[in-house]
Amino acid sequence: MPKSVVIQGIRGSYHEIAARRFFDEEEINVISKNTFREVIETVRGEQSYFALMAIENTIAGSLLKNHELIRESGLFITGEYKLRISHCLAALPGTALEEITEVASHPMALSQCEDFLDTLPAVKIVEKPDTAMSAKWIAENHLAAHAAVCSKDAAEEYGLEVLAEAIETNPHNYTRFLLVSGLELAKQFFLETQHRPNKASLVFTLPHTVGNLAAVLTILSFYSINLTKLQSFPLQGKEWQYYFYADCAFKEHSRYKQALNAILPLTHDLKILGEYEACD
Repeated sequence: MPKSVVIQGIRGSYHEIAARRFFDEEEINVISKNTFREVIETVRGEQSYFALMAIENTIAGSLLKNHELIRESGLFITGEYKLRISHCLAALPGTALEEITEVASHPMALSQCEDFLDTLPAVKIVEKPDTAMSAKWIAENHLAAHAAVCSKDAAEEYGLEVLAEAIETNPHNYTRFLLVSGLELAKQFFLETQHRPNKASLVFTLPHTVGNLAAVLTILSFYSINLTKLQSFPLQGKEWQYYFYADCAFKEHSRYKQALNAILPLTHDLKILGEYEACD
């Protein structure tokens, strides 16, 4: 029976590409939603579903709201996938590049292609909610002289012609996605795939005590825990207090558990958001 994976976006979106590549050749049922909150609510309501959510981009940084959605949901991070993001410019078949008068896409995709778009000074730039949705919009409405910044998969899916490839300014453009599920489905996933956790995502708060964060970092270092990410997020309604989101890589699970026990007295509300196999 195919696994069901809920994503934000439609066919041809980078979320769909990442979902299919994460599960490799396995058949999956992709369920599209408009917002990340809808993604989380769907998986909370159906415990046999996975969710795949973008969490950070090497150029644009972290999606802090998605950190919060996962923390509040009670769901468990089961895996991660890092996708190389490569944009193309696509339009209706037979359209020449010099005929384009309007380019549409997600604001982040547009910003990542600024250098290329600057070579088209007469073109109007229009922001849309999604890259693939921009391609679909052009195709369904037969919009001549319009182009979308999207993936090649989206261009193919909606019958558009690629006018230019790899138009992103920075080739080192990767998005990291997290696979999220209920705890029981996560356990089943690990049994089926034999993935071995070597990375964990944590969240905690700290009391207003001098040197507390430094002490936590020192303890993690002592236990040979590699802190791959540390991100703060303001606590709503509590001035100058923060949640700290930390991603930790480890080689020995026992050392990682010892490190958690050691930092527990220094932290408040320490929560493990997930333990999973890192994607290199």
